[in-house]
Amino acid sequence: MKLMVNHQTHYSYSEAALNSIQYIKMMPFNNRHQNVKSWDISVPGEKQIKRDAFNNIWITSSQRYVYQQMTIMAQGIVELNLTPENGIDDQINPYLFMQPTPSTMCNAEMKEFAHRCVPVINHENLMYLATSVLEYIPYVPQSTNVNTTAIDAFQNRQGVCQDHSHVFIAMCKSLGLAARYVSGYLFVPNISHLASHAWTEVYLNNSWYCFDVSNQLFIPSSHIYVAVGRDYWDVAPVRGMREKGGIETMHSIVQVLAC
Repeated sequence: MKLMVNHQTHYSYSEAALNSIQYIKMMPFNNRHQNVKSWDISVPGEKQIKRDAFNNIWITSSQRYVYQQMTIMAQGIVELNLTPENGIDDQINPYLFMQPTPSTMCNAEMKEFAHRCVPVINHENLMYLATSVLEYIPYVPQSTNVNTTAIDAFQNRQGVCQDHSHVFIAMCKSLGLAARYVSGYLFVPNISHLASHAWTEVYLNNSWYCFDVSNQLFIPSSHIYVAVGRDYWDVAPVRGMREKGGIETMHSIVQVLAC
């Protein structure tokens, strides 16, 4: 299955901005699940392409001029291999993802929730945990932001895919399991406008397994991988800093279409 992705992020500023730099992770990579047929990222200014500690493709872009609007565009075609049922394999030590982060901390109530759903660690019980998390934290668009932690989402009992991923990672780590945050795109037939997506992979029996809590999908047959990390901040599509600029307004559009 071939998918065409068009991801546009538009920024505008109330005052003139200058001397800015962005760290961009919006470029998918080849693996056993996907073959990147073509991909291009358009961003103003000078750019360099590197790899981060998790082997994600990392673009650094800098602007040394004055501006009040900026657009970052990523688009291309990715062919999915529908055969593999597990997550992607790489050379990174799985236990690197056991490291605590502020976004994936687990309180006592969350630990009790996890152990109640998973009395014995196996794939079936982890699927039940994923279902239970979605029931406890319903998907509510725009109910949280990038600074919402797993504990915040659990206490407020609402969230989006980012929050479901953070909560599930936190609970899995409390069970002694390595779990990682995956960013990318999800193809849903008959729906052309989707937000960029996030899901979780858990290391079990020497393999990574997909747990898309928000959509209750456990085989990554409709997912395009872009980056993996310990939490959202390791894989954020765009992070940056600038001089001046006043108030920033951001608008993002994502299309994932079969082609």
